[in-house]
Amino acid sequence: MKNKQLTYVDAQKRLEEIVQQIEENNQDIDKLCDLLKEAKELLAFCKNKLYDVENSVKKILEEND
Repeated sequence: MKNKQLTYVDAQKRLEEIVQQIEENNQDIDKLCDLLKEAKELLAFCKNKLYDVENSVKKILEEND
């Protein structure tokens, strides 16, 4: 995923994959740590993307008033 532009949908799908892997409970501790780090980065990406969209929508709505 780092080779292309990450989208919100891609990040969400990857988060779902990570959750499924964690729920299967068959990861060794090193792999689990890596998955959790990746999930943290993806969550931050999604949060920032949602924040940006929210601000864009607010700006558009304010311009129409």
